[in-house]
Amino acid sequence: MNLHVRYEGDDDPDKCTARKLARFDLADLHRSAGATPYGIVLNPHAEQALSPADRAETDTLVALDCSWETAERALFEMPGVHRALPFLVAANPVNYGKPFQLTTVEAFAAALVVLGERERAEEILAKFTWGETFLELNAEPLRRYADCEDSTEVVEIQQEYLDAGDEQAEDESA
Repeated sequence: MNLHVRYEGDDDPDKCTARKLARFDLADLHRSAGATPYGIVLNPHAEQALSPADRAETDTLVALDCSWETAERALFEMPGVHRALPFLVAANPVNYGKPFQLTTVEAFAAALVVLGERERAEEILAKFTWGETFLELNAEPLRRYADCEDSTEVVEIQQEYLDAGDEQAEDESA
């Protein structure tokens, strides 16, 4: 699977996982939507969840690398099949434990696991001291998402995790 990044360059370059992937020739950076190739676009605003069924679409994954403060819907307007990642928690030092606040490398790794390329996910995460932690924190949901037939099943499993989080929050506030 080829990894491509629509790179905004508006975050801390020392913490930018996309730049590090590019330095190791694990991903290609693109400065404009027009230069970014067609592929499965990892888009948190997409209406459909990523599932193993998407593997047939293309051999290219595309992520947007930008600051969470500027991650607007308009930035994701690029050609491709847009898919949202299901519920996962971050392992990176900035957003550790926060749901849906993944770095570019975490998003790529999650997508690779869901699409049946766990070894490739491990390869890209190996460049980060906390990379293995991402797979450990999300071991169960990633395994379950990868076993799904389609997006509908992924969303059903995701809902279980969201409901469990809601119940935990209610218990803590009681």
